Amino acid sequence: MLFCHKIPTRAPIYISRRLRSPALYRFLSTAIDTSTSKPFYITTPIFYPNAAPHIGHLYSLVTADIFARFTRISEPDRLVHFLTGTDEHGLKIQKAAKDRGTEPSVLCDTLSEQFRRLGTRVNISNTVFLRTTEARHREAVEHVWRDLAAQDLIYKGTYSGWYSISDECFYTDSQITHPPSSLTPISIETGSAVEWSSESNYKFRLSSFQERLLDYYTTNPKSIYPSAHRERLIQTLKDEPLDDLSISRPRERLSWGIPVPGDMSHTMYVWFDALTVYLTGVGFPAERQGLLWPPNIQVIGKDIVRFHALYLPAMLLAMGMPLSHTLLAHAHWTAQQRKMSKSIGNVADPFDAMDTWGVDAVRFYMARVGGRFRDDVDWSPEQLEKHADEIRSLLGNFFMRITSRTIQKRVASAPQLTFVQLLNQSLDGPNGDVLSSLRNLKGRVEQCMEKFEVGDALDAIVLVLREANGALTHTAPWSTQNPPEAAQVSYLLSLEVLRVTGICLQPFIPEAAHNLLDALGVPTAERSMNYTAVGKGNVGEVKGVKLFEGKREITNGGQ
Repeated sequence: MLFCHKIPTRAPIYISRRLRSPALYRFLSTAIDTSTSKPFYITTPIFYPNAAPHIGHLYSLVTADIFARFTRISEPDRLVHFLTGTDEHGLKIQKAAKDRGTEPSVLCDTLSEQFRRLGTRVNISNTVFLRTTEARHREAVEHVWRDLAAQDLIYKGTYSGWYSISDECFYTDSQITHPPSSLTPISIETGSAVEWSSESNYKFRLSSFQERLLDYYTTNPKSIYPSAHRERLIQTLKDEPLDDLSISRPRERLSWGIPVPGDMSHTMYVWFDALTVYLTGVGFPAERQGLLWPPNIQVIGKDIVRFHALYLPAMLLAMGMPLSHTLLAHAHWTAQQRKMSKSIGNVADPFDAMDTWGVDAVRFYMARVGGRFRDDVDWSPEQLEKHADEIRSLLGNFFMRITSRTIQKRVASAPQLTFVQLLNQSLDGPNGDVLSSLRNLKGRVEQCMEKFEVGDALDAIVLVLREANGALTHTAPWSTQNPPEAAQVSYLLSLEVLRVTGICLQPFIPEAAHNLLDALGVPTAERSMNYTAVGKGNVGEVKGVKLFEGKREITNGGQ
């Protein structure tokens, strides 16, 4: 649903109002510090478990995990709070449970566990997994409702318009189209079928926040990334009046959800319920977790920008709370340039992919190919295998080559030399080029991550590894035609390349990077970005290990 050397922590926006709740006032009084001392808070969409997890869910999880892990190695003393979870209410869940002949709660228990298992399988470092069916979430949602209602920002009215069960979303006439190939109108944004609905429900005065939202996005260029989403949103806010938002449905239509406080005949609209989860995740409305708010990064799919960029911010503005620093709205994965669909039969199973190529290989592929977030990316087993081979060769094989017995014997026969002593020598040729690139790597990676260019950060690491592999081949330290001293230079430089790149790769391929740093004897306390300066860290006793598993065939018919 709805860096980095130092993740951006610019001042948030507020709207002042008289606070009616002492507990909420205390919460807000501790929530306004957005300096770098504030814990880093990152969220994924909370996933809708009406079906099994797919590649898109994996993409959101891996993207958020990369930033969470990068923050930990960039600022080791800073707390990282990482939320993911499942959005378990709504008509879609209610219908899916009915179709399967089971209760919604039973369906949610089963499917939510699959999403939890997905996060574990792909090595996600989240600190909380939250389900919207939990009692603590209901308490938070009811608190928000009562707060808005007390300000006369919620009123009862009649809604007539288009509704998509698939998107759990209301649409206006301008947001739908009637394609000749479809028997029913569809949403322009998502392509989902819509139906006409007319009902009495509660509405939130979203229209009251149009100018404040426009002002916020106009004056905060880093509020949404990629910037094209922000530019479109600003144009929409300039050109189209915001309609008040329907935030409930009659209980006879939607029974699976949180009842409206004081009116059991209505159920809260699933998005109003779900968007509050980011508050629930930091202990809202209790004061003990107030320092965590607001989120530094919210990772979402591009199809749910409107919910996170309009609905949630308006609710926060109404409560006088700071808005998220950045919405990172990634593009989608397709298959054969088409949207993945069960009916087409082109859905890629994330568990099958990890079982076939390995967790780190899949993470590497998603970051390498999908780490720019602007355009949809085509999921390709052939490309996945290509990039899996790339990192296995450039990192895994490189490590095995430099730790071979042949090179070890040749190095042992040379006069003892440390890498720090080596730095006092003048290196030229391929070795000099590698050293120069390695010196620049820290700044390059930090710069890319600060700009949310995950793919470019990984490109910079890969480039150094490629140069180092080329230099090793060129200098041939295993050859008896070259003196042992030359072998020692290649050996020490290669170990430093592996140490520095191993630290940088921790957010991307955490297991392989961990195994590499262990094999190099790098102390745990020296695995932060601060130690990626050339010559700053230590390499201990080196042990040759295999960093990656080979491709495994799937016997159950998966890809």
